Amino acid sequence: QVQLVESGGGLVQAGGSLRLSCAASGRSLSDYTVGWFRQAPGKEREFVAAIHGSGRIRTYVDSVQGRFTISLDNTKNTLYLQMNSLKPEDTAVYYCAQGRDWSRSRSFEAYDYWGQGTQVTVSS
Repeated sequence: QVQLVESGGGLVQAGGSLRLSCAASGRSLSDYTVGWFRQAPGKEREFVAAIHGSGRIRTYVDSVQGRFTISLDNTKNTLYLQMNSLKPEDTAVYYCAQGRDWSRSRSFEAYDYWGQGTQVTVSS
């Protein structure tokens, strides 16, 4: 059974940093596309970043490009999202997800398994 467990969320002031982790069990992350999505209150779930299982290809939504970095540690079977220069508009529940199709990595419909989410709150 595949399980994804996020951690690392919290409350931070604008301009600060957080690192989210997503520990996987039941399946090797290196065999799949993995990504981060977020959902703010009253808004739809939004793509944030994705990484190919090889670790060689990454993609980001424009609003986080240059501030966030997605990475994969295959020895720990763990996905990370380093978030720097955080803004109040980054406030959301962040979810990690695992899917099969890199060509659709920006679409939540392409992902088979999801974590339970971790809250990130950025104060102004």
